[in-house]
Amino acid sequence: MTSMLAQHCSDIPQPAAIMKRRSVRTIAVTAFVLTSLVCSARAQDATACKLTPLGTATVSAVLDGGTLMLDDGRELRLAGIEIAAGSRDALQALAAGQKLRLEKLGPEQDRYGRLVAFAFPGESASSLQAALLEEGRARVSARIGARPCAETLLTMERAARQAKRGLWADPNFAPLQAEQLTRLEAERGHFALVEGKVLSVRESGATIYVNFGRRWTKDFTVIILKRQQRTFAGAGLEPKQLEGKRIRVRGWIEQRGGPVVMTEAPEQIELIE
Repeated sequence: MTSMLAQHCSDIPQPAAIMKRRSVRTIAVTAFVLTSLVCSARAQDATACKLTPLGTATVSAVLDGGTLMLDDGRELRLAGIEIAAGSRDALQALAAGQKLRLEKLGPEQDRYGRLVAFAFPGESASSLQAALLEEGRARVSARIGARPCAETLLTMERAARQAKRGLWADPNFAPLQAEQLTRLEAERGHFALVEGKVLSVRESGATIYVNFGRRWTKDFTVIILKRQQRTFAGAGLEPKQLEGKRIRVRGWIEQRGGPVVMTEAPEQIELIE
C-alpha cells in the first residue's frame, strides 16, 4: 500500500513542474494573442483610408457646392464628390467661417491649380464630404484614388439613397437603368449612375467591353482598358467575371455608337446583390 501510494504521488506534477507548464502555456497564449493583434492591425491597416495632412485654413467664402475660398487666397475643391442641386446651401451651412483641417489623397492640385483635399471642420473626425453625402447633397465621384476611401464614401451615399434624403428624394437622380437608352443619350456629357445586368464581356485589342445589350452600336457599354485589368481584378472585380452580374457604374456618359462610360478605377463599379 505504502509503495503504491509513493508511486502514485510521484506521478503528480511537483510545484516546479506545474509552474513550468503554466509558464509554457502562458507564453503560448501570449504569443497567440500578440499574433492575432498584429494580424488584426495589419488587416485594419490594409482596409483603412489613409490621408496625408496638409495643415489648416479658414473658409472665407463658399463659391459653389464643392468649392471654397480660403483665407490664405487658395481655392479648395472638395475631393471625392460630385455636387448636385442644393449642395451650395448645404455647404454654406456646414463650412462658412469654419477653420478646416485639410488632408489629401492623391495629387494636391487639379489642372486648374485648385487645392484638392478632404476638409474636416474644427475638431470633427467627419469631413465636409461625409456630411454632404449623408445629407444626400452630393454623390461619390468616379475616381477617388483608393478603394478603402471609396468604400467609406459609398457607404454614406448608399444610406442617403436608401433613406431618400436630399437629391435622392427626386426620381430624376435615381440611378439610370442600362436599358433606358433615350435617358442615357439625354445625359451625354453628364455624371450619372447606371445600373443593369451584364450580358457579355468581350475584348478587342487593348480594350475590354462590358456589354449590357446585344447591339454594341446602340446599347449601353462600360469600357475598361486592358492595361487596367489587373487593378480591377485586385479589387475583386475581374472584368470577365462580371458577366451575368448586376452592377452599378458611375462616371461621365459619352456617346460612341451607343452610350458608354469609361472606367479608370475599380471604385467606379459596384456589385449589386
